Amino acid sequence: MACIRLFTMSSSRTPPTRLSEPSQGRWQVDSGTMADLNTLPRRRYTNGPTALDHLERLSRQLGGPQIWIKRDDQLGLTQGGNKTRKLEFLIADALAQGADTLVTAGGVQSNHCRLTLSAARREGLECHLVLEEDLGSDGAPIPADAGGNPPEHTGNFLLFDLLGADSVEVHPNGSDLIARAHELAGELKAQGRNPYVISVGGSNVTGALGYVDCAQELLTQFAEVGLDVSSIVTPSGSAGMQAGLIVGLHSAGSQIPVVGINVSRSQEEQEPKIVGLVDEVASFLELPSVPRERSLGLGDYFGTGYALPSPEMVEAVRLFAQTEGILLDPVYTGKAAAGLIDLVRQGRFGTDDHVVFIHSGGVPGLYARAGAFA
Repeated sequence: MACIRLFTMSSSRTPPTRLSEPSQGRWQVDSGTMADLNTLPRRRYTNGPTALDHLERLSRQLGGPQIWIKRDDQLGLTQGGNKTRKLEFLIADALAQGADTLVTAGGVQSNHCRLTLSAARREGLECHLVLEEDLGSDGAPIPADAGGNPPEHTGNFLLFDLLGADSVEVHPNGSDLIARAHELAGELKAQGRNPYVISVGGSNVTGALGYVDCAQELLTQFAEVGLDVSSIVTPSGSAGMQAGLIVGLHSAGSQIPVVGINVSRSQEEQEPKIVGLVDEVASFLELPSVPRERSLGLGDYFGTGYALPSPEMVEAVRLFAQTEGILLDPVYTGKAAAGLIDLVRQGRFGTDDHVVFIHSGGVPGLYARAGAFA
């Protein structure tokens, strides 16, 4: 069975090397080995596949490969985003266990927390959020006010209010949020609730199934238009999206590589995280293991730190907006797009390549970091 290919990339600007060589039929699938998700419990929050659009003006502006975009920012639930795919499986699992309450964690501008809360509202569940304070552009924590709110009641934090979170805690940056989430779940259980804790980013085996499914959706779209895709480029943060795509493509016999642009930690820290989740997902689905030396491609483009603005991110957000009318967010897609643009400029893709960029959403966070674009 064909495997995902390895690319080693870093911000050290190694000499240009083609990320992929000309091939034929990378999108072609082996339906006999494709992961079968139909027997797993699942909720549906989106009708039909998200769009796959050709970014003609951006491609022409950069003078490199033909760039396509998978519009997962248009998924269902409040303001969309990639976590919706994960939550279709996570919420189904919670309901199967009789949960009446969700507990999850993230930053004060967490897209995952927004979408988890939105799903809870859709299902009639309670939802409690455990958050950590944000960092300013200088990397110093922005402390919450006396009421536990960040200084700017905007972006996703505003949506937490509008969606009516049952409780919101804001802790100092660097706190062990998941430990507190489980502690809170214990408190809620003592009060007679039946809580279900969802990991940060929804990035566990159950959540990653959403992107195993997305890989199959993409392969179907490629086949429908006869598109020979050279690479899929994604933000790589909590790892669930990239791991799910890798396993989904691998299970279908596809050779399309998944290039993860790191947005939150160094390659040395991120790689074991993704390898471990890839192994867990493949094992859960009873699939052949994905050889780790051939499964990952990471680039270090997170700048001075997670969620901290960088000039390259600002350029990428402006370029997508001004060539295609598409908004990116400053934390994930903006930095991933900056990585993609840098790779194009290095000559790491050929002009005959077709590269698909996954738009994972997160646009509400743009308004919370408007100062980066002043």
